[in-house]
Amino acid sequence: MSPRLTALLLITAAVLANIAFAALGSIFDYPDVLDEPAGDVLASFRAHESAVSVWFSVLAFSAALLAPIAIGVRRLSSHRVMRIAVTVGIAAAVVQVAGLLRWPILVPGYAADGDTAAYRTAGNILGTAIGETLGYALTAAWIALVIAALGRSFAGRWFVVLGGAAAGLVAVGVISPLDLPVVDEANFVGYVLYSIWLIAFGIVLLVHERSAARGVSARTERGSLDSSGRDGDLRAPVDVDPRADQLGARR
Repeated sequence: MSPRLTALLLITAAVLANIAFAALGSIFDYPDVLDEPAGDVLASFRAHESAVSVWFSVLAFSAALLAPIAIGVRRLSSHRVMRIAVTVGIAAAVVQVAGLLRWPILVPGYAADGDTAAYRTAGNILGTAIGETLGYALTAAWIALVIAALGRSFAGRWFVVLGGAAAGLVAVGVISPLDLPVVDEANFVGYVLYSIWLIAFGIVLLVHERSAARGVSARTERGSLDSSGRDGDLRAPVDVDPRADQLGARR
């Protein structure tokens, strides 16, 4: 996978996730709606089923992009930590997709039947335990591992600080089930910073790619000029002393 494609995936994942999250907040009052009684959540879902299902699918797709992103980012460093980051990144994508896809796949049936018990069970297992708790932990770990592998040399201190802050606040979401104050707010800020970090990561990669392309082009051009110069030297006419011609004529 080329750095350019990896950069585009980084930016696309962040943009799609935020668009989908904003749309779900507007249509479905997500994630605050999850604090409502199960019957009310299912009623609200039925009222906007098509739109909610589509936007959860988009959100799941944006989460799934972390898998190819992790593979592409792996090519940026030979550090052994980055090899671990690939597995962690793919795992983070899998658990988040599993949690999010319950909405377009399972919840429509629960809503049609009014099955609040099945809805709560799926929410506890696929949502809270797998999609959220594991998702937060693995995403934060992936960010931390990438930062450890690339370091400041990749983009400067800001890249490490921004990513570190995002990882720390995303990881706070692991204790969200305890209902402690400001945990959800901190986790939300963490994902905002994570989105900014992903976009910045992609932009830096594009800049590096363009700089590398320009360097190759410049070296190729210099090589062509040097080659032309050498060829010109070889083909340059040899000056002949006119007196030598006169001497030859006299002979």
